[in-house]
Amino acid sequence: MPSRPAFTGRVSRRASLLIALAAASPWALAQNSGKATAPAPLAWPTKPLKIIVGFPAGSSPDLTARTFSEPLSKALGQPVIVDNKVGAGGNIGADAVAKARDDHTIGLMINGNMTIAKLLNPAVPYDPIKDLAPLSLIGTSPLILTAPVNQPGVAANGTARDFFVAARNGGDKWSYGTPGVGTVGHIGTELLKARSNINPVHVPYPGYPQVANAMLGGQLQMALLPPALAQAQVRAGKLRAIGVTSSGRSPLAPDVPSLAEAGISNFNLEIWNAFAAPSTMPKPIQAKLAALLSEIARSEDVRSKLFQQGWQTVGSSPEGLANRIKADTNLLGGVIAMRGIKAE
Repeated sequence: MPSRPAFTGRVSRRASLLIALAAASPWALAQNSGKATAPAPLAWPTKPLKIIVGFPAGSSPDLTARTFSEPLSKALGQPVIVDNKVGAGGNIGADAVAKARDDHTIGLMINGNMTIAKLLNPAVPYDPIKDLAPLSLIGTSPLILTAPVNQPGVAANGTARDFFVAARNGGDKWSYGTPGVGTVGHIGTELLKARSNINPVHVPYPGYPQVANAMLGGQLQMALLPPALAQAQVRAGKLRAIGVTSSGRSPLAPDVPSLAEAGISNFNLEIWNAFAAPSTMPKPIQAKLAALLSEIARSEDVRSKLFQQGWQTVGSSPEGLANRIKADTNLLGGVIAMRGIKAE
């Protein structure tokens, strides 16, 4: 009978590796055998969720947050509370979101709070990129370049191109209004000035309603207004819509031509709102909230409500919002640098 080879005490490299894996990671071998244990369900939320809004009750961001509160509460099985922390153009609310550490706080932001806040004012106590985690871009809206109906030097039945000819002739004798230094209306009009070779003087007001009233009173020759406010005045025959600031015509104002149709090329400016979380919130919770918010935004009921509020619904992924933040920071930041704009 042939003798068996003597055991030398050595094993193959492959056998050594398998022995090491079995000792160090039983889970890995169980997974390979199809017996891995499913991850435990996410035990969250454990208390009410808070949505911080940096603007007063009844404002556009506040209305959007409250539109989401009920369906989000149903999806989470917890109350959802809207908390208005007003001031500094929404930056007080954004800072409160950035500093929240309870894993049950998010914020409804406007684009300025998530893009150019730090560029306008280095003293802003939070960093939009480092301290806020994008969840979902909710809605976008162009602004409408609006002017008085009976404006000296502008033919009542003239085209948008005629308006810009008159604006160029008016030079710095013309003025435009905005809700304040550093707002999208301000930075956007400065961009429009550069692209269209006009030179109206900036006059800041407390808000868009005051801007519209100043145009009605003849103190201003032009302004970028939100569609809902602009169209109400246009339908009443008090103001004239020159063009929307989106790259093409907007469903929110389908009868208003784009500025591209008026000969202003390469001009695309929108306001938007979005949900963000503190960057310290655990990633699985961020992912859960992002998926829910996107789904709610694209539901028929919420889409309809947002449209009535003046928003074209997006409901993006976190990556989609992050891309939008980067693009708008580059665009608006370039105007800030070019024009030397600083928050007051």
